Amino acid sequence: MAKKVRWGVLGAARIAREKVIPAMQRGTCSEIAALASRDAAKARDAASALGIPRSYGSYEELLADPEIDAIYNPLPNDLHVPWTIKAMEAGKHVLCEKPLALDARSILSLIAARDQSRVKLGEAFMARTHPQWLRAKAVADSGEIGGPNLITGFFSYYNRDPKNIRNQVDAGGGALMDIGCYPITLSRMIFGAEPVRVTAAVGRDPELKIDRLTSAILEFPGGRQSVFTCGTQMAAYQRMQIFGDKGRIEIEIPFNAPPDQPTRIFVDGVRGISGDGPRVEEFPVVDQYTIQGDLFSRAILDDGPVPVSAEDALGNMAVIEAVFRAGASGQWEEVTLPNWIGLRDLPAREFPAP
Repeated sequence: MAKKVRWGVLGAARIAREKVIPAMQRGTCSEIAALASRDAAKARDAASALGIPRSYGSYEELLADPEIDAIYNPLPNDLHVPWTIKAMEAGKHVLCEKPLALDARSILSLIAARDQSRVKLGEAFMARTHPQWLRAKAVADSGEIGGPNLITGFFSYYNRDPKNIRNQVDAGGGALMDIGCYPITLSRMIFGAEPVRVTAAVGRDPELKIDRLTSAILEFPGGRQSVFTCGTQMAAYQRMQIFGDKGRIEIEIPFNAPPDQPTRIFVDGVRGISGDGPRVEEFPVVDQYTIQGDLFSRAILDDGPVPVSAEDALGNMAVIEAVFRAGASGQWEEVTLPNWIGLRDLPAREFPAP
C-alpha cells in the first residue's frame, strides 16, 4: 500500500466537486487519483478542473483500475448500495455518503459484502469527527453539565426543485433522510446509546410526496430524550444544544461547519437567565471533509477502525425507519434492528481524534 491512499470518485456530484474532493486533496493521507462519470466528457471536464490525473466514462472502468485503493461514493441515495457492493467486490475500500442505504435491511447486505471482501466500509458523516463535536462529547462525558438528559436540534433549508434528487421519493429524498439523520447520529454519539422508542410528526409535500417537515422525540435509556425538527421548505438554519442538570452545551454551526472560519461551542453552567453568560470555546479553521478523508485513509493504512462504521449506520437507519413508522401511525414506535443471525445490539461507536 502506498503512503497515501489512492482514491477514485464515482460520479461528479456537486458535493464531491465543490467540497469533498478539494478537501481530500489537501489531506496528508489521501490522493484523488481518478474520477468516473457515465458521461466521459463530463468526467474529463470535472477531472481537469480539479487536477485529477485520470477520468473514466463508466463506473465499471474506475472499479477495474488496479491503481485505485478506495472509492468515494456520492451517488444518489438509491445508488449507494449497488455501487458500494460492486466496489467492494472489486476489492476497493468504500466511503459512502449518508445515508448508507434506503433501509436497515439493505445495510446488512453491505456488511456481508464488506466482510466477504475484507475491505473497509464507512458512512460519510463528516460532522462526527469535527473537533467541535469531539470536544462537545468530551465536555458532556466529563460531568461538567451533569446528565446529559436532553438534546435538541434544528436543521432546515429551502429547496422545492422537483428535478433535485433531494425532492424525489424513489431516490431516497426528503428531509429526514437528507438532514434529519444528522441530529439522530449526533444524539446517539453524545448519549453513547441507542434510542428505545420514538414518536414523530411527518408533514409531506402534497405534490412531491417527500417529507418536507419532520419532528421527532427519541427516548433513550434512563428517560433521556433527543428532540429535533428538520425541514426542506423553510428558512435555512441549524443549531444543537445538550442539556444537563448543571448546565448546557450549544453548538453554533453543528452540521455544515465552515472550512474558512473558526467554529464555536458555548458551555453554560447553572447561573440562571441573569448569569454571567456561557464560556465560549473557539476552534481553529479546519475542513471537516479533510479530516474525514484522512481518518478513513489512516484506517486503511493502519488497518484500524473507520470513523463511522456500517454497524453504526445500521443503528442510525433503524431510528430513521422508526421515525417514519411513528409519523404514519401517530403512536410511539420501538426502534428495532432487522432480524439477522449473529446480529447483536449495536451501541454507538467511539471515534478516533483527528
